[in-house]
Amino acid sequence: MAMKKADGPVTAALFDVDGTLADTNYLHAVTWWEAFAQAGHEVPMADIHRAIGMGSGLMLDRLLPADRDKDADADIRTAHSALYSTYWSRVRPLPGAVDLLRACKRRGLTVVLASSADEPEFKALRAALDAEDAIDEATFSGDVEASKPAPDLVEVALDKAGAPAGRAVFIGDTVWDVQACRKARVACIGLLSGGIGRDELIEAGAAQVYPGPGDLLAALDDSLLVTPEA
Repeated sequence: MAMKKADGPVTAALFDVDGTLADTNYLHAVTWWEAFAQAGHEVPMADIHRAIGMGSGLMLDRLLPADRDKDADADIRTAHSALYSTYWSRVRPLPGAVDLLRACKRRGLTVVLASSADEPEFKALRAALDAEDAIDEATFSGDVEASKPAPDLVEVALDKAGAPAGRAVFIGDTVWDVQACRKARVACIGLLSGGIGRDELIEAGAAQVYPGPGDLLAALDDSLLVTPEA
């Protein structure tokens, strides 16, 4: 069932980053796959891809045997971080992502990045976007206790935006984004750029779905992000 739309004129646009603004989901899938393999776990890459967007602790519990030595989980996370960091200099924004951020800013929306990445990775993502002129606030995994699909990250982003839940829209690419928004009572626009299907995002509760950030930009006046000034 689709989530309801915003309760009034939208004042804040909250953006996930991986798979929504930056083309990184498949890089994460590959590097998690390799980290699991180094630890002796054979996990199909398709399963990994579908878990991207969850916090790493929840991901490991979802993908690895319950009777594993959980003391080794920290080493798996470290391996993934090291493997993924080799791609930082090559990360690129998705087509239209930076222009979308700037269009939202021009329309008077408060633009907040809300990423599940840790601080070093988040800094690399911001550098890749190179859109500081369009970003008002940001939050990352270090700011919250519970990761998506818990609502904590969305709620912190709302606080940073200074907006009530009914006046903000979240833009994300995974069912975990949408589920977190449902719990926070924030309307969510889903993007297909992270590799998750339209039907799954709608079923999770996305109010609208677009192929990617460039497509949302092109349809901005017909989206939940429309502003009274538009």
